[in-house]
Amino acid sequence: MSFIYRYLALHYKNFVDALTRITEQPLGNLMTIVVIGIALALPAGLKIMVNNISTMSGSWDAAADFTIYLEMTVDETSANELAQNIQQRTDVRRAILINRTQALVEFQNYSGFGEALETLQANPLPHALIISPTGGSTSDISELIMALEGMEETALVQLDTAWVDRLRSILDLVLRVVDIVTVLLGFGVIIVIGNTIRLEINNRQDEIEVIKLVGGSNGYVRRPFLYSGFWYGFGGSIVAILTIWGALGLVNSPARALAELYDSSYRVIGLNFKETLMLVGTGALLGWAGAAIATIRHLRDADPE
Repeated sequence: MSFIYRYLALHYKNFVDALTRITEQPLGNLMTIVVIGIALALPAGLKIMVNNISTMSGSWDAAADFTIYLEMTVDETSANELAQNIQQRTDVRRAILINRTQALVEFQNYSGFGEALETLQANPLPHALIISPTGGSTSDISELIMALEGMEETALVQLDTAWVDRLRSILDLVLRVVDIVTVLLGFGVIIVIGNTIRLEINNRQDEIEVIKLVGGSNGYVRRPFLYSGFWYGFGGSIVAILTIWGALGLVNSPARALAELYDSSYRVIGLNFKETLMLVGTGALLGWAGAAIATIRHLRDADPE
């Protein structure tokens, strides 16, 4: 028991001493920690952003309006009655009639073929209904569309969610890029911490040689630097978490306004408890790894001749 106690006490002393040494040069070490924090925050923040957009787009396709083009034989009175009947469905929030005359005027104004359309002897456009579903799952929307397609007055039902599918494909590509960036920045963190520990080793070269001359093992010499790497990584992860939450706070209001345009009550999702622990653990592990690589490589040069 006494051996275990001494062993743990020694590790605790090195653990605290490493933090103390970092605080002795606050400005320079703070800059290092901020750089590490930014490197950790970038991939984590990008992944959170992509996940939020992906989740938000999942509600867009379910809440998307669609258009029913009626048969040319349907007159405006019948179209208006049909709109009122559809409006009474529990799965329909709103049904708006766009009559043939209104549709032609809008088409002339926005299509760029206004002069050509004026030469037509008859209006070629049918009455149309703009349907806004109450929401629900994608399957609920599909059932509503199938029901409306089955009406004898219906010529065509058009649902424009292709842009949502394109957005999801882009998000999948961005996620792959984020994964690559995560790996590259992880190596960058290891290099930054390794270089910082290497400078510490050079500054304490005489102390290391004395410890080795009196019989200190490589493990004994290496341990304080490993804990220094841990503290750099841990501090960087805290900076990353604060940066991410600050950025989410800035984009929360615009994201809420965008969601409201699509009749959604979606709110930005940040780091949960598990993701926060993973980020802290990743930072500490990268710090430890960077310090381990630096000590393995450079402590060999400190062996006294």
